[in-house]
Formats: sequence, structure tokens, C-alpha cells
Amino acid sequence: MIKAYCSDCKSIELGDLSGVATLPDNVVWIDLIEPSHDEESYVEKVLGIEVPTRDDLKDIEPSARLYVENDAVFLTASLVWKAETDTPLLTDVAFILVGKRLVTIRYSQPKSFGLFIAALHRVPEQWRSGAALLVKLFETIVDRTAEILEMSVARIDILSMHVFGDRARKVRKPSNYLEEKLRDIAAHHRLVSKVRDSLASLSRLMTFFYTVPAVQQDQGIKELCRTVSRDIQSLSEHAAFVAGNITFLLDASLGLINIEQNSIIKIFSIASVVFLPPTLVASIYGMNFEFMPELHWGPGYFYSLGLMVTSAVIPFFFFRWKGWL
Repeated sequence: MIKAYCSDCKSIELGDLSGVATLPDNVVWIDLIEPSHDEESYVEKVLGIEVPTRDDLKDIEPSARLYVENDAVFLTASLVWKAETDTPLLTDVAFILVGKRLVTIRYSQPKSFGLFIAALHRVPEQWRSGAALLVKLFETIVDRTAEILEMSVARIDILSMHVFGDRARKVRKPSNYLEEKLRDIAAHHRLVSKVRDSLASLSRLMTFFYTVPAVQQDQGIKELCRTVSRDIQSLSEHAAFVAGNITFLLDASLGLINIEQNSIIKIFSIASVVFLPPTLVASIYGMNFEFMPELHWGPGYFYSLGLMVTSAVIPFFFFRWKGWL
């Protein structure tokens, strides 16, 4: 699907390409959403550029993601997608600056694009050129990334309260409660890792984009690029801090699991020590020798029971006195 946006913020959906031989002069943004081969060929024909394919967007080489060809600037960034789900992903989006027009190619629906399109009418008229819209779109993408990071921080705080707060209040939880929290920690780590990868991609892109003549020739776009770059740097540092918190939470959860397991092992160890003397007494008087002094002793049965109880109680109270129980 191809959507074109004019300088007056009106959108045009180019469904029948055969009836649109040329684009109107006021078209400043062409958004290709999961384009077919015919749609790619049409854009190549009307703009005179070679549109990157889906496989081209997956190339990780910087020379294949950031380059200038025939006065057209080609940029590819990895954006966080499906951040609200349990399986966040990175999606590659191409940005092409052709003269005064912007072309975007995407095979997903990142929320940042929807937010930018919804607020397109609020963009000042002097900012409705291809380069200006591109840097404004980058600003929206960075804002959305910051929102994802804040959402992740809020969830991690709640998770931390569940791991530590419930234990402080001595709330009884299922035996596999901490194991389930480990899965939640892994999900948060996955999301923050995707955010960090996306920010690294955007940082490289902005460094390259800042050198483009269309940016250098416009002071307003140049200043906004600097602001977006500083925001990306700040978010990268914050994402690293959040990743450190997740690592601490993971180590703490594993430590609590080890403490619980050690407590269980300690109980079994103490129980074995407590019941060892009674077992020894029972073993002695359970021997089947013909000549035993207490074999025909009348109160011998009650004497052996008392001896076994006493030999079990003494270690028990000794462990309590030492604070091991």
C-alpha cells in the first residue's frame, strides 16, 4: 500500500497506480507499507531511485544502511515494534530523502508512525518539506522509544516490589513464585535490549544524517537534529542504567531462590542430626544377640523409649539455642 501526504497535510492513497502517472508537486511524503513489486517499481519510476527491498533492509553493514546515491539519501533504522506484547521485535524501516520529498518503506506498523501521522496537521507550514518532516519523524520515534523505556521502568519497579516487598511482609507465595518472576525478568531484559539496539541504530543514523547538505543548509533542521541526537544519547545512558537494574534484580532473585533451597537443605540436615541418636539407641536394642543384660528387664521398653526421646530433644534445643532453627 502506498500513501502520499501533501504539504497541506492531506493524504492520498494510491490504490490504482495506472491512473497516477506523476505525483502532484505538493506531495512531500510517500509512505510505502508492505509494498508489492508493482508498487516498488512505480515509486522507482516516478522518483528515479532504486527502492531497497525487504532483504536489503535486513543488511547490517553500515554502508548498506546509510549512503547517498544519485543525490538521494538512504537511511535505515531498527525500530522497536510490539513493545506492549510479550514478544517485542525490531523492525527495519528505510527513510529516503529525494529532493524535497521523503519516502519511507516499512513492513510493520510501529506506533511512532501512527502518532506522527495523527499529529501531522500540527506541524508548522515551514516544516512541511521532506527533510524537515524526516527530522520531525525521528523526533517522534525517539519520543516513542522514551515512552517504551518509561513503561519498562514502571513494570520493573512493580516486579521488584513483588520480589522483595512480599517477602518483607512475609506474604505466603507458591513454591515456584520466584521461578515465574525469572521469566518476567527475562521478558523485561528482552525489551530493554531491543530498545538499546534501536537507540544504537538511531544514533548512527543521526550522525550520518547530520552531514547531509539538506540539514546543513537549514539552521532550524540542524538544531533539531542536535536536540534529537542529545535525546538519543540520554536515552542510551538511561537504558544502560535500566539494564543494570534488571541484572541486579535477576541476581537478587537467583540469590533468594538459593536461600530458600539452602533453608530446605538445612531443615533436612538438622532433622537427620536430631533423629540420629534415637536411631542409634533403637539399633542397639534391636540387635538379636541371645545374651543381652536388658533382654528380660521389665521396664526396659519404656527406658529405651525415654532414652530415644531424650537423645532427640537435647540436640533440638541445642540447635535452637545456637539460632540454627
